[in-house]
Amino acid sequence: MIIAKHIIQALSLTGLLLGLTACATITRGTNTAWEVNANPPGAKVTTSNGFYCDSTPCSLKMPRKSEFTATIAKPGYKTLTVRVTNKVSGGGGAAMAGNVLVGGIIGAGVDASSGAMLDLTPNPLNVSLEKDDMPAAPVAAPTPAPSAAPQN
Repeated sequence: MIIAKHIIQALSLTGLLLGLTACATITRGTNTAWEVNANPPGAKVTTSNGFYCDSTPCSLKMPRKSEFTATIAKPGYKTLTVRVTNKVSGGGGAAMAGNVLVGGIIGAGVDASSGAMLDLTPNPLNVSLEKDDMPAAPVAAPTPAPSAAPQN
């Protein structure tokens, strides 16, 4: 009877561990580090979903299910805009398969809705900025206002 109790405990523990490793929301989280490298470094990055960094290289904590545009700008260089999407990652797909095998329908639904099984692409984003051949137009100095003539 003692052996049967230990077998049941071992199987329960194994099932629990398999269930946890199958859930991407637990093992991978819903956010990821999205990295940007620009050549030359020191460019500013702004995204259409409100994230930014002042100088590349940089890393931003982004929701895995994000889709956005990133604008990379540096004085003296052409501004570049890149579309970032997401795709099912190898690790996320394996976790989803684990959910199905272990019978975790709820886990599969959570992973799908939270985006935990996704990865941003491209990640890292590596860009080479082109020199801007068109210098900024000079700003004309303001014209002084005419002074009033003295009255006698």
